[in-house]
Amino acid sequence: MTVPIPTTQQGTVVVNPGPSYQIIHRDDLPVPQPGDHEVLVKLTCTGLCHSEIRATSGWGNYNPIIGHEGIGTVIQTGSLAPQSLLSSRVGVKWLYSACTHCSICTSGHPHYCPHQRNTSRHVPGTLQQYVLADARFLTPIPETVTDEIAAPLLCAGLTMAGALDRLDGVLRPGDSVVISGSGGGLGHLGVQIAARVKGWRVLAVDSGEEKRRLSMEAGATEFVDFRAEDVVARVRELTDGEGAHATVVVPGDPSAFRVAADLVRNLGTVVCVGLPRNDFELPVSATLCAARGISIVGSSVGTEEQMAELLQLAAQGVITPAVKCYGFDETAKIIRDLEEDAITGRAVVRIPQ
Repeated sequence: MTVPIPTTQQGTVVVNPGPSYQIIHRDDLPVPQPGDHEVLVKLTCTGLCHSEIRATSGWGNYNPIIGHEGIGTVIQTGSLAPQSLLSSRVGVKWLYSACTHCSICTSGHPHYCPHQRNTSRHVPGTLQQYVLADARFLTPIPETVTDEIAAPLLCAGLTMAGALDRLDGVLRPGDSVVISGSGGGLGHLGVQIAARVKGWRVLAVDSGEEKRRLSMEAGATEFVDFRAEDVVARVRELTDGEGAHATVVVPGDPSAFRVAADLVRNLGTVVCVGLPRNDFELPVSATLCAARGISIVGSSVGTEEQMAELLQLAAQGVITPAVKCYGFDETAKIIRDLEEDAITGRAVVRIPQ
């Protein structure tokens, strides 16, 4: 049966990005037609990422329609997109498309393609009822994983899976890893993956009782409240004075990056995930980095293979995002709460049907 497709839709739009930005609701946005490799997806919900504040703050060129953790159903296909995708339940991620032929893509890492296009950056995001997606980069969603659980895995979960996989072959079971921002949307999933899947000892860093509770429930061995404790001293105390084997810097707050190298032991690894302002540079002494043998690596989202594995872990109940669902009209409040680091776990917005 053909699904009727309207010509206009509801959506949330960022206006005047910067200190005086506004988030407004519109009901007159056009419903786009899919191009050759594209499909049109009718969305049911979308997660909201802390990185959305880069768009609202004007820290780069982003599309006015943000969001890149969308779950929905394919209702229309372009001329070169498989017809078999019709009625499929899919996820729309940050990676909208990649060139597929550069050395990075052919090595299996299209999420690092220098020619990639991104949902909510180069093309409209998922805070709308209908969104276009490149059929070649969609993620199929297992029947046993609900929309609200699947949405945060598309960016928050995949980002942490990709970051922690950078430590495979570096850390052994029982080794210690510091995860900063452990009670946030990305962090609590990182704690789950590191503790439950990798078998590492997680030293969680965040602030407040709610985030302590979530971090410990996720599998952390210890929790360090950065507002109440000296994080470096406490981590050293918990690691026999040496420091952790690795740390994953999840927040975009510069203060998290400033202490990162001091949290790891000699020959330790710092994985950079958080996204501060573009003009922020890592405050690491080149001499000490060399003398201590510290490795610093960057990580951005992950592969489709990691995505499939993560969804399977969710289907098995091994990984479970802590989710709070909100109405479409609460989007502006969610963004403000993200700015204030006031959200524990992941915020998911229900899209009007």
